[in-house]
Amino acid sequence: MKKICLYSPYFPKHIGGGEKYFLDVADVLTKYGQVSLVIPMEEKDSFEEIYNRYKDFLGRDISNLDLVYSPLGTNAGFWEKLKWTKQFDLLYSFTDGSFFPSLASKNVLHIQTPLLRKPISFADRLKLFSWNFVNTNSGFTKKIVERFWQLKVDAVHVPMVGVEDIQHLQKTTKKEKVILHVGRFFKQLHSKRQDVLVDFFADLVKQNPKETKDWKLVLIGSVEDESYAKEVAKKAKGLPIEVIHSVSRKDLNKWYARASIYWHATGFGLDEMSNPEKMEHFGISTGEAMAGGAVPVVINAGGQPEVLGKELERWLWDDKTSCLEKTLELMNNENLRKRWGEKATNKVHDFNQESFSHNIEKMMDEINF
Repeated sequence: MKKICLYSPYFPKHIGGGEKYFLDVADVLTKYGQVSLVIPMEEKDSFEEIYNRYKDFLGRDISNLDLVYSPLGTNAGFWEKLKWTKQFDLLYSFTDGSFFPSLASKNVLHIQTPLLRKPISFADRLKLFSWNFVNTNSGFTKKIVERFWQLKVDAVHVPMVGVEDIQHLQKTTKKEKVILHVGRFFKQLHSKRQDVLVDFFADLVKQNPKETKDWKLVLIGSVEDESYAKEVAKKAKGLPIEVIHSVSRKDLNKWYARASIYWHATGFGLDEMSNPEKMEHFGISTGEAMAGGAVPVVINAGGQPEVLGKELERWLWDDKTSCLEKTLELMNNENLRKRWGEKATNKVHDFNQESFSHNIEKMMDEINF
């Protein structure tokens, strides 16, 4: 059986859309061989703790994927890392902007973060010589990589959205007067800007008390920055805002099915070409909300326009005024919410498991694996 290894500098430290993508790729690759996930040698958590953490996050068991200790992602020497890669038939690696050579038979590089950096140096091009295929998670990331890194991207493999489970719940769940946002609470890089959403909602309620009666804003996300989470909680105090920091995948899917409107403000106030890393790289949570029939009223930046497509671009916003106007229009018209919620659900089929698997399989054919 062929040996396949996946490495990400963010796994198993983080839980978010990037890690969902990482594990979705791993699942597809199991049809080609035994898949192992890299765990840095200094990792303190046990394999059982890691398996359980991601089972809770994804709502599915990942124990069919091996966890293996590796010098990758550690301070181990260059030759130790290089020698370690030789045992694999395929190494699929996520990058944080750094590169390393590999002796695996086939190598795929996935770029998920649209970092603003200088063109790739001669030394880095030598490291990349052994890599057979480069892909990104969005057209936005591809644009940044090709323009600033000056590295050719072979394909865009957008993330998979769990359409079926969420849509099943939607059919049996009554919509509520809920504006939802899902995202980790952190201030660095592509902060989800829950602080901005709270400010927006506060103004919406203050300026339109009658129209916003019985509506609430629900913010769901784990905490990576305690001080930022406290700052958001302080802003939200006294407002019809619910903040949830711990939620199972099953309950999260229920919130997607209950929500009528979905908000997203990552990158607010910034120019996307000057600060691409602070934009939403794609936006899995927006797609999940769309699967639940929520109308996405989201920022017109980063990967968000790709998630909505031409079909839903009416609900993209460029500034606070536009966001609140579009939101208020939906609040005042239940039939409008229902009609556009149905369109959102139909659009998200572009990101289903079949499309995701097809892209991976096409790549595997192209590298002759």
